Order: sequence, then C-alpha cells, then structure tokens
Amino acid sequence: MEKNIYIKTFGCQMNEYDSDRIFDSLKNIGYKKTNVQNGANCYILNTCHIRDKAKEKVYHEIGRIKKLYKFKSKPIMIVAGCVAQAENQEMIKREPFIDAVVGPQAYHKINEIVKNFEKNSKVEETDFDTISKFNYFDNIKITNNRISSYLTIQEGCDKFCNFCVVPYTRGPEYSRPFKKILSEVEKLINNGTKEIIFLGQNVNAYYFEEQSKKYRLSNLINEVSKYSEIERIRYITSHPRDMTDDLILSYSNKKLMPLVHLPIQSGSNKILKLMNRKHTVEKYIEVYEKLKKINSNIEISSDFIISYPGETDKDFLETLNLIDKIRFINSYSFIFSPRPGTVASKLELINKDISQERLEIMQKKLFDIQKFKNKSFENKIIDVLVENKLKDQNKFFGRNKYMSSVIFNGSQKNIGKIVKIQIESSNQNNLFGKILNNTKEKAA
Repeated sequence: MEKNIYIKTFGCQMNEYDSDRIFDSLKNIGYKKTNVQNGANCYILNTCHIRDKAKEKVYHEIGRIKKLYKFKSKPIMIVAGCVAQAENQEMIKREPFIDAVVGPQAYHKINEIVKNFEKNSKVEETDFDTISKFNYFDNIKITNNRISSYLTIQEGCDKFCNFCVVPYTRGPEYSRPFKKILSEVEKLINNGTKEIIFLGQNVNAYYFEEQSKKYRLSNLINEVSKYSEIERIRYITSHPRDMTDDLILSYSNKKLMPLVHLPIQSGSNKILKLMNRKHTVEKYIEVYEKLKKINSNIEISSDFIISYPGETDKDFLETLNLIDKIRFINSYSFIFSPRPGTVASKLELINKDISQERLEIMQKKLFDIQKFKNKSFENKIIDVLVENKLKDQNKFFGRNKYMSSVIFNGSQKNIGKIVKIQIESSNQNNLFGKILNNTKEKAA
C-alpha cells in the first residue's frame, strides 16, 4: 500500500525549511509527498505561534481536515511546530483527531512516532533536544532542489523580548557546527542551488567555537562565497544588538545581497525599553549609517509592532519619523496581540479603534515608500536570479538583489541563471519586465 504524506506549513521561513527536512526523513520509511489534501495517510501541520490567533487557526484547519476525511480512513494527524510546543497536552485533550504533538526540537522523532503509531494512542514530544535533532538530520539526504534554498544555522533565542514566545517554543540559542553547515551547503549545490539564505531566530547571533577557532556569521558568509556555484547569499532574521562590525564589513562581499532585514519594532526608546528589546533607536540608526558607509546600495527592511501597551501618540509619531528617516524598502507591521506566557500578555491593551487607525496610517506610509522604491526600478535594467516558471502562466519568476519579485517572459533555459531584465512596470509587491539577450548595458 502506498503511503502518502501531506505537510501544511504555517509561518516563517524556518518552518518551510523544517517541513522540507521532515519530508526528507519520512521518505526514508517509504512516504511520498502528496499535494492532494484528502489523499494522505499521514497529515502534518507545521505551526507558527508568532501571529495573532495562531492556536485557533490550527483548530480551524483541523476542523476542515476532519470534513475531508469524513468518509475515508483517518490519517495519522500530527501537529508540529511552535503551537504544538506551547500547547502540547492541551491540544490532545481538546481535539481527539490529533494523534501526536511534536515540538520544533523533536522533529527527529517523527519517523518513530509514525512507524509505531497505534490507533487511539496519543504522543507528546516537546523536549528541547536541539543537538540530537541536528545530528540526526545531518545524516538525512536532502531532496530540496530549489534555486534559492533556506539553510538553518541557528535556532532559539536568549533575548526574551517581553512580547515574544520564541524562547519558550524554540528554546535557548544554539548554533550549528561550522563544518556541518558547509557540508549542507555542498549538498544543496549538488542539488542545483544558486542562492543560500541562512536562517535563525537570531541569525546574526550565530557563534560556534571549535579547537580555539571562533566562527561568526561573517565567517560563514565569506567561506560560502568561495563556492563558485553560489551566486547570492542572504540571511534572516537579525537582531540590532548582534549587528557586529565584522558582519557590517561583510557587505563589501559582492555575493552578500545588499538587503538587511533588521526588525526595530518601534521608533520610541520608551517602548523599546518596555519591550525589553535591549537596543535603542540611536543604536539602530548608527548601525544603519555604518551599513550605508560600507555599501551605499544597501536597503533596509523591518518589522513593527503597533499599539504595544503603553504606546502614546508621541511614541507612535516617533516611529513614523523613523520610517521617514530610513525609508524602508519593505516592512511588516502588526497590531500588538498578546502571547500566553509572555510578560506582555498581562499588560492592558490599547483601544482597538486607536490601534486600527495607527495601523492604517503606518501601513499607508510604509506601502507608499515601497511603491516608490519599486517604481524607481522602472525603465532600468536589473540583474534577476531566475527561480521557476509560474504555475498556469507563460511567465517566469525571479528576484532582484533586494528580494523584490520580478515577473517576465523567459524560457526554461533561464532557470538558475542571473539574467538582465528591463523593468517596464511595477506595483507594491512586484516588478514586471522583459528579458534582454546579449545586452551590454550595465545593470542597476
């Protein structure tokens, strides 16, 4: 009997990476990936706890799955990821359809859970066993053959921002061994990867020491840039406190793309202190100015939390002023929503109408800047790494050095190559253009 697995991934890039590796592991016990939601023997929800109502979204999804299998044999139902870690036994008690909950540091145990599954049994695996997990996956063949590939180098967080659940769901900061990461890079290269995106909850906190040698993210960037097959290097998500001078200097490396995702969360020092962010607006601007000095082409993207408890109109205005100063190329903004177990979960919320009004004001400002930045590419020739052909369209997809989506006419032979695209139009989220063949014009 054929065994099929369906994995639905919520949330961040690290969850996408984790889902790929979970499938790589289950493939070893005979499972094949299916895109048919009601055709799976095993169904995994890889969950995220960052966004609002994350837990309820999972229960809603399970309700939908139950309807799909109403007249079919029930699949093994596994809830994995950060919601599983945070809710664990509570999920099993509330929803009998769930067979197992598996936290982010226990993915190496999923094969055994599936192999030993018995009807009416319930399994909880939520121990923080990060080293064993990575040691296990280091020996699992990578099937990812994407042009642009994620690679987790660091997990967990020791910062304990008052609003954030990550230290409780991903555990303490852990950095993978330097040589193990390089080995994974080589495997990805063999699979056709041209761009590496290093991942971590605090990716720029990466630090590994071995035989008196000390390795940081800057060392990884410089070492990976030596592989001729790798065209581009990126990393996400970084913390302002860990933007060290050696990392800033790495932006002289032409393979490191000039986009820095550097979440500030608020432009008010008072709010940053209430958040326990451990950096100031002045320090953030200092980092920004150092980056621009090393490479004037650098652009910054960020994250913002609106209406954090205690935020006044003055604090909000300070955030808007920071946006005007930095002019972020792309940003994510959300109204504060409390996470159970965090310090901020006990704080008094700001009025919903005020919060919504602030969100609309901020997003208009952010989106106007984003559209302006995209429009500035029109009538210019830019370098684009071609990733794939768009489904059901005779168009191809790639990204420029700032991670902007570029859609254009092309051919299969362009996939995996950096091509020159003349941008003809744009909107808030995309650039549209045509491919230039054998052009000698300089790309922007």
